[in-house]
Amino acid sequence: MNDLCADIGYKSINHEGEQLCGDRVDVVESGETSSVIVLADGLGSGVKANILSTLTSKIISTMLSEGLSVEDCVETIAATLPVCSVRGVAYSTFTIIHIIDNEKAEIIWYDNPKVILLRNGVNYDYASTQTVVCGKNINRSTVMLCEGDIFVAMSDGCPHAGIGIQYNFGWNREEIIKFLEPLCAVGYTAKTLATILIDECNTLYGGKPGDDATACVVRIRKRVPMNLLFGPPASRDDNDRMMSLFFSKEGKHIVCGGTTASIAAKYLGKTVKTSLDFESKDIPPISEIEGVDLVTEGVITINKVLTYAKDYLKGNESYEQWGFKRDGASQIARLLFEEATDINFFVGRAINPAHQNPELPINFNIKMNLVEELSKCLKQMGKKIKVSYF
Repeated sequence: MNDLCADIGYKSINHEGEQLCGDRVDVVESGETSSVIVLADGLGSGVKANILSTLTSKIISTMLSEGLSVEDCVETIAATLPVCSVRGVAYSTFTIIHIIDNEKAEIIWYDNPKVILLRNGVNYDYASTQTVVCGKNINRSTVMLCEGDIFVAMSDGCPHAGIGIQYNFGWNREEIIKFLEPLCAVGYTAKTLATILIDECNTLYGGKPGDDATACVVRIRKRVPMNLLFGPPASRDDNDRMMSLFFSKEGKHIVCGGTTASIAAKYLGKTVKTSLDFESKDIPPISEIEGVDLVTEGVITINKVLTYAKDYLKGNESYEQWGFKRDGASQIARLLFEEATDINFFVGRAINPAHQNPELPINFNIKMNLVEELSKCLKQMGKKIKVSYF
């Protein structure tokens, strides 16, 4: 088994005036090293399209992850989708990217734009074959994975962007490739790349999309471990054991909390260098310990990271804040969201006397909930999470 993994991110915009998106992306992990990613585009827009795409993506991702064939999926979709009373058809296009053992990708698509593959920063043309299943022309390709590969799947709302506004015939595939190629070298996450692409589509539509538009990006990268220490252990006798396990782990080390930082510094035989430089007025300043990659305040900082994580999974609107600022929460967000693939949390169960003031909105349960909620968000980002309590 290699040390590659898939970073998956997507974003959609709705047809103007619609509350629901007619496109749907579904991701199902099949074991530790395989994933099924499905982008479905339902006929039309609004509620009907949303139902069609949701059923299609869920059926395909579930069946493929259980080892059934594409033929079985298409037959099931044909028998399941409700027929539109206006058009008299049940119709949803789809694109499948099936990552197998982090070694190869099977790309299967029906009536959606062909998946763009960027390798070494430029477009990579790959061969495909076509078969007929239940009267539908199904295209297939198999690509062996390389580190740095970027797959971009789209609904047809992307190449249709700008029709009659910026372009006579829409934003064609070649123009989209030219737009994406310079972004490859920057190191953006899959989510950020998808966001940039869809934001550009929205601009080309003049802020009034004439169709639902969705981009799903899969970026192949090496695994990067990260370790975060949050709070002292319940028993002081476990200080050295907790620190020993934390610092023995491969990857960068983040220490959160004043007391926690003091324990870490003592274990390393170093001192904590504090700062009064507030990068952000609502986030306490960071500190420094030789041998530790990042030292921050605890609960307030982690709560801000959680806020960023929830937004990241939705519209990613706060990227301009955490993506560039130097405060503790922004730095943790970049390390966890963009850099890390495998994250180890070391969480102390000690109760901080300072948090027991009934007038403060912080207590032990809130601290534990922060870790649980942040872990859930990171898992939704595709991160491998392990939480150890002390």
